[in-house]
Amino acid sequence: MAVGRRRRGLSLAAALALVCAATAAAAPAQRLDGVVTRVSDGDTLWLRPDGGRKPVKLRLVGLDAPELCQRHGPEARAALQAEALGRRASMRRHATDDYGRPLATLWVDGRDVGAALVRDGHAWSARWRDDPGPYVREEAAARAARRGLFAQPEPETPREFRRRHGPCP
Repeated sequence: MAVGRRRRGLSLAAALALVCAATAAAAPAQRLDGVVTRVSDGDTLWLRPDGGRKPVKLRLVGLDAPELCQRHGPEARAALQAEALGRRASMRRHATDDYGRPLATLWVDGRDVGAALVRDGHAWSARWRDDPGPYVREEAAARAARRGLFAQPEPETPREFRRRHGPCP
């Protein structure tokens, strides 16, 4: 009996050690520091990691910016360029999207770039079912102040725009 408990205890300890080691090994890969080298639209950019490695294409998580061919799309891209292009940034990866891009939060000078874009009216807080998204307060402030795309009476979300018009050419 005692031998069985001891083996089980050792197995549990070994499994816990493996989980901790895997978590510790994976944690550094979740954060990346570097320079933003390109901005393609209001929520997609490239970050060249420190050490001169190849730039990583990533999508900002928690927000949805207008498509480039959509009303306010070019302004959203210009706002992200002003916030991040050519600047040192840190990203924290949360997941990977259907296109293989990291979904990440980006900070420049200690500021959450996604929060700034939504607060300034260049994007919506990303909604998922009944969840209003992480930037719901920033979106409410932008709507109340009629900033950016919220100066329009009923701005069309990117999801609705793609449903009605398809993707941008």
